[in-house]
Amino acid sequence: MDLSDFEADNSVSCRLSSPIPEVCKTEDCCLGIDEAGRGPVLGPMVYGICFCPISKKEDMKNLKVADSKTLTEAHRDNLFLMLDEAKSFVGWALQILSPNTISTSMLQRANYNLNALSHDAAIDLVQFALDCGVQLKEVFVDTVGPAEKYQDKLSQRFPGIEVTVRPKADSLFPIVSAASICAKVARDHAVKSWKFAENLGEVDTDYGSGYPNDPKTKSWLLKYLNPVFGYPQFVRFSWSTAQTLLDSKAVPVHWDDDEEDGKKVSARQNNTSMLSYLSRNKPDELTHSRDTHRFFTERKLQSISNL
Repeated sequence: MDLSDFEADNSVSCRLSSPIPEVCKTEDCCLGIDEAGRGPVLGPMVYGICFCPISKKEDMKNLKVADSKTLTEAHRDNLFLMLDEAKSFVGWALQILSPNTISTSMLQRANYNLNALSHDAAIDLVQFALDCGVQLKEVFVDTVGPAEKYQDKLSQRFPGIEVTVRPKADSLFPIVSAASICAKVARDHAVKSWKFAENLGEVDTDYGSGYPNDPKTKSWLLKYLNPVFGYPQFVRFSWSTAQTLLDSKAVPVHWDDDEEDGKKVSARQNNTSMLSYLSRNKPDELTHSRDTHRFFTERKLQSISNL
């Protein structure tokens, strides 16, 4: 699987897709939706769709696709190759949601939780298939949140398409199993070949499963926690696991607001004002020479003497 478009800038989300089979533009089609990487604190979440003509459902079943979580990595890779080679009647598309996208979305002022993010990714992929000319008549979805409510939402958004939302749909419908495999293979490859934009030297890639309760993952998070700038963009910093470690291990910083002078507050709290990192009159402990951190250079922030 070629992830070069995503790897070119893994701080943002990316859409990948196969060519659209001509038969999918002329025959009624079914489409499955599933995701991979919803729970981990590391790496992207990937939403996948797979579609084929309804008349080819039996051919899809004969490919012996199954829930990606029940398969070995090698088996998933082989099945994805089979799906990709069946391009005369099978198409797929992926939405790779970067860790940075996930965290900044969840921490924005307006409430936008992971379920809403997931629903929007699924809706965008269905709309993408329609915009490409796929003649969709049936959509099968592995549920996120209450199945009945989600099904109503999709049915209203796509009138004229029969929508079926079920828990464990990836083990019930082969077309959803196929979507599950596409999503899981993409996430595995993205995690394995992750390019760190941060200057971390030789990165230890033994970070376990990426799930918050994995001891290897916890150890990796501790190892690569920068006391001032937090985590590399590989980490979903909105996850409670990451936030707990930041609260307990990172340097506390006061963010100035309009209600009270930041330097006075920081002095009262025995803390450091964020503006002190930008001002020319830096605290004594910050006056030694060092290269400007990429956090500032990427945002084009620089010290000034007056406004």
